Amino acid sequence: MTDSSLNISIKNVTKTYDKFYALKDISLEISSGEFMTLLGPSGSGKTTLLMVLAGFTNPDYGSVKFGEDEVILKPPHLRGIGMVFQNYALFPHMSVEQNVGYPQKLRGVSVADTNRSVQEALETVKLAGLGHRGVDELSGGQKQRVALARAIVFKPKILLMDEPLSALDKKLREEMQIELRQLHDTLNMTTVYVTHDQKEALTMSDRITVINDGELMQLGTPNEIYEHPNNHFIADFIGESSLLPVSVKKGLVFFDGAEIKISTPVKNDGDFILVVRPEKAFITSENSDNVNIFAGIVLDSIFQGESQLLVIKLNSMSKDEVILRVRVPNGSVTQVALPAVGQDVKIGLRVADSYLVS
Repeated sequence: MTDSSLNISIKNVTKTYDKFYALKDISLEISSGEFMTLLGPSGSGKTTLLMVLAGFTNPDYGSVKFGEDEVILKPPHLRGIGMVFQNYALFPHMSVEQNVGYPQKLRGVSVADTNRSVQEALETVKLAGLGHRGVDELSGGQKQRVALARAIVFKPKILLMDEPLSALDKKLREEMQIELRQLHDTLNMTTVYVTHDQKEALTMSDRITVINDGELMQLGTPNEIYEHPNNHFIADFIGESSLLPVSVKKGLVFFDGAEIKISTPVKNDGDFILVVRPEKAFITSENSDNVNIFAGIVLDSIFQGESQLLVIKLNSMSKDEVILRVRVPNGSVTQVALPAVGQDVKIGLRVADSYLVS
């Protein structure tokens, strides 16, 4: 049975700075125990929304409820949330144990109970035995774990995290993504996580809220956001993609004057974008009713370890170059011979993988 007090309900939240809208009428429901990521570019409003949830920013109007409790007027320390900041915000003059136990000290918890909860938190984040160390003796990854231990030491129902992995190197960051997700599943907290890293969001989230220019652009599972973006911005922002200009006339779709087929019919005529994920495109020499074919020339072939990225200039009457990227797995027993730079190629895209955005 889920605890309804872990639900978060955001309704019509708006925040302006003079004439600039940081948040525009945001409404969002976050379920108990869910890992929700707020994703968007710098300046999109995602951190502003997190700060509204935390109580550090007051919106112009709107409602924020934790369960049935309206918290919009409550100060941060009365909201019962755990918070992990981007810069960790650790106290340099305190030991690891003192940093982690600080929230308990503020709550007037006894020394014995504080010590017990601190050791439990350190063990949870895999820092058992390091409580005596000073903050300046820790690596970046260890500091991040201390900040996380401090956020969970009093067992909050809601955990808010503002780009907590941004200072870590790529390898450690990817390891910590998995660990944070596993920790979330173990503690069963409702987690709201802010990042501008698309892969991080896809890796960790139950659902993703994409925010841009203060507006909620799309809400869905990682698979839904990646496979079926709502618009041009999301198709370009989430993952790799090539965006090909097409036109729709009387329900038929045309690229460079040639008709192509798409997975879902478009009702309105006009100019659209065909979204091509590089892993969905493939080299082919055959025509098929279920595959759209694009002809072009190889501009570049880039080795990227597990895959080869081909950059294809499509044959087009447009004055602007139309570029298509194709990712070919390396080491596959079914791998076709890679074309050389300067070679003419045909690229296939299954109709089922062909969709348009405006």
